[in-house]
Amino acid sequence: MNSLQLVQKTINGQAAADPVLRPRRTRISSALRSMVRETTLSPADFIYPLFVRHGRGERRPIGSMPGQCQLSVDELVREADSIMELGIPAVLLFGIPAEKNWCGSDNFSPHGVVPEAIRALKEAAPELIVISDMCFCEYTDHGHCGVINTPLVDSYNAALPEGYLLNDPTLELLGRASVVHADAGADIIAPSAMVDGMVGAIRGALDEAGLAHVPILSYAAKYASSFYGPFREAAESPPSFGDRSQYQMDPANRREALREVALDVAEGADMIMVKPALPYLDVLAAVREEFRLPTAAYQVSGEYAMLHAAAANGWLDLKKCALESLTSIKRAGADMILTYFAKDAAVWLAEEG
Repeated sequence: MNSLQLVQKTINGQAAADPVLRPRRTRISSALRSMVRETTLSPADFIYPLFVRHGRGERRPIGSMPGQCQLSVDELVREADSIMELGIPAVLLFGIPAEKNWCGSDNFSPHGVVPEAIRALKEAAPELIVISDMCFCEYTDHGHCGVINTPLVDSYNAALPEGYLLNDPTLELLGRASVVHADAGADIIAPSAMVDGMVGAIRGALDEAGLAHVPILSYAAKYASSFYGPFREAAESPPSFGDRSQYQMDPANRREALREVALDVAEGADMIMVKPALPYLDVLAAVREEFRLPTAAYQVSGEYAMLHAAAANGWLDLKKCALESLTSIKRAGADMILTYFAKDAAVWLAEEG
């Protein structure tokens, strides 16, 4: 008897001795649904992205990301207490410097905003895992993720188009900044520039500096996504020209993501990430299946903002939709989820008990 015949017998109400398939039996109560649930969400799954700026007593709301703020270092330290109380194990730091320039020098200055924030967090909350996002878009005056090809820089290459992101000069700065952040106490370095060879360059720089114990969480498959819009406001990092399609991945490509991840793994990545999360669950599932490293996914600013906007219009239930979205990301294969919902989701999960 085939499956269709079995279903037909169920519909026709055949005798109990016959095979009758009723999956609904395990959905009859909340307790039973919980007992057979395949994917369980926990605050321990979350990494909370935070934006830190110079100053004191600064807590600047981000208009396109309700509930999120740019924080000065002292406010960031206060935020750490509630993060740990909620059971969230890690934060990811983005820096907003007081001044920007062509090479993003605040990123590799020991007195830059993120190294200062790292030291303060590790002193106040040593058990909190501090991840440093390693890129230059927030630090440069042009808003791109590294050194741009222009006659004004020493590494100018006339054979390349002006405005092209120079790969190898950027690698040198990524390695330099990674050492500064790790020296400050960063537990993990997370390169996000999608520059070829970034993991190898950072691994080499860390090892040479005696920091071989510091792991790398690579944004191995980061797409040139339109879902990053609110982040541009949060990090004050819109490109002053063009976009980032010349180095971030084409949203149409899936096989290429596996190649990108394989290259980063070969260069020494300890953990890997897919970004964004929800529009790329197929990529996340494929990466998780292909590679056996801890895998993260980033529920980005646009995903967060869309749910808030729809909820504000009364079109959906924010709590239910946010938790469903996060569950889908974990179900697709994420061991870790970077999400701006981290604190809210931790509270909601505790309420559900």
